[in-house]
Amino acid sequence: MVGPLRPEFVLFGSSIVQLSFGDEGWGSILANLYARKADIVLRGYSGWNSRRALEVLDKIFPKDANVQPSLVIVYFGGNDSVRPNPHGLGSHVPLQEYKENMRKIAIHLKSLSKKTRLIFLSSPPINEEQIRSTLSKQLGDLGRTNESCRIYSEACLEVCREMNVEAIDLWSALQKRNDWLNVCFKDGIHLSSEGSKIVAKEILKVLREADWEPSLYWKSMATEFSEDSPYDPTGADAKTPINVSNWTFQESFQWD
Repeated sequence: MVGPLRPEFVLFGSSIVQLSFGDEGWGSILANLYARKADIVLRGYSGWNSRRALEVLDKIFPKDANVQPSLVIVYFGGNDSVRPNPHGLGSHVPLQEYKENMRKIAIHLKSLSKKTRLIFLSSPPINEEQIRSTLSKQLGDLGRTNESCRIYSEACLEVCREMNVEAIDLWSALQKRNDWLNVCFKDGIHLSSEGSKIVAKEILKVLREADWEPSLYWKSMATEFSEDSPYDPTGADAKTPINVSNWTFQESFQWD
């Protein structure tokens, strides 16, 4: 524990979350924008489905923790949506069970505190041909289809509507780009920097528009130790201190 205490944003999910800090991922974009404003905490677990997440939810988000997160961004569904394994193994979760699991996850996270906000991400689309030329060489038939991702995406959104939880339709958001098949993925499943930019923009849109008190939008949040100081760097005249606490002005246009 280090201070001062900042709001905590937890990214919770499977590999789409675990890998979100690499290669200009959406997690690293958020961490950059929220520098000196909030701590972005990564709780991503490659290969997990909603069933596995539910089993350890109390360990990752204990109700008796001294500090509870201000925001939890949740993603599960892609692994749940794979074709059932004939031996009962693998990550497939039947659709109705998936919906109930996501409902239980939302209930638990809502109970952490009155100020804990939630954003659920639905399953993004996939590039089936790219998967066959990359991951399938090592892992065989992964049993993933874009259609099954759509079905589980819609199921996630349905649960969120029922529970009044903010949700982002990633299956549709990525496909708004005409060239999404070619630019949004590294291997057909996991997001490239271009795919991550779409996710980050969708998250920031929710944070900007949500009627939450206090606001969790990066431009509305206080910057830690932002007061003027004689130790600030000086300008061209070598006499005028320049406060560079909000060293994010270069991102303003891209992420507005």
